[in-house]
Amino acid sequence: MLISVVITVRNEEKYISYLLDSLVIQEQPFEIIIVDAHSTDRTRDIVREYMEKYNFIHLYEKGGSRGEGRNYGVKKSTGDYVAFTDGDDLVNPFWLKSIRESFKNGADVVAGKTIYIGYGPWEKLERVELYYKGFDVTFPSCNLAYRKSLFEEIGGFDSWFVTAEDIDLNIRAVNHGAKIVYNPNAMVYHRTRDSFYAFAKQAFWNGYGRKQLTLKHGSLWSKYKPENMFNPSQLSFWASIRLFFAGMGYIACKLYGDKS
Repeated sequence: MLISVVITVRNEEKYISYLLDSLVIQEQPFEIIIVDAHSTDRTRDIVREYMEKYNFIHLYEKGGSRGEGRNYGVKKSTGDYVAFTDGDDLVNPFWLKSIRESFKNGADVVAGKTIYIGYGPWEKLERVELYYKGFDVTFPSCNLAYRKSLFEEIGGFDSWFVTAEDIDLNIRAVNHGAKIVYNPNAMVYHRTRDSFYAFAKQAFWNGYGRKQLTLKHGSLWSKYKPENMFNPSQLSFWASIRLFFAGMGYIACKLYGDKS
């Protein structure tokens, strides 16, 4: 069962070697497809150094949104299954083995356990979950795998999305009849943002993406659990800050976003 690991990167020279070191030891067979969005640092040079040692690493260059890059990577892949992660992440040594086991048991979509590492208070922030037809569709694409034929049948990532393209993909997969299987043994260590500006920017665009979802799929508020969003016991200082900037992004998309 060949799994194609698709990664989009831009200016990841600081972390890309750590990711590749964690990937090359995974259970075979697999290939690594890296799509670089015109990095201006040494990212591509570092990847090429690994390509000299490992013939299953392939590098391509393409600009555009994250969704466009991932769709391009899937087109270049040769596996029957595709797994996605990010250029600044680390994967557990048994990541692909665990994903493969779920696929062997009949899964169409496999979501792993994402552990946040970095600034302590930001590590503790939980996802704002969205449940759709009984499935949590907010499992992030830094730790997500698809049967390739399903991915192609539903059209891949929608490149219109600034963020939340993974949620949109999961919604369409569920509508197509697929089941999202959660495997906590497939672990990815995902880095938090390294500055307040980056944290606020991420929250803003995440909020923007949530509004993009409603522009495409209609109202989704009934699918959220408001007690998890506004529960005073869970609404820490940093959760409140994140919610504030996400709200700004949501309003900005409502005013200026246009699916047409």
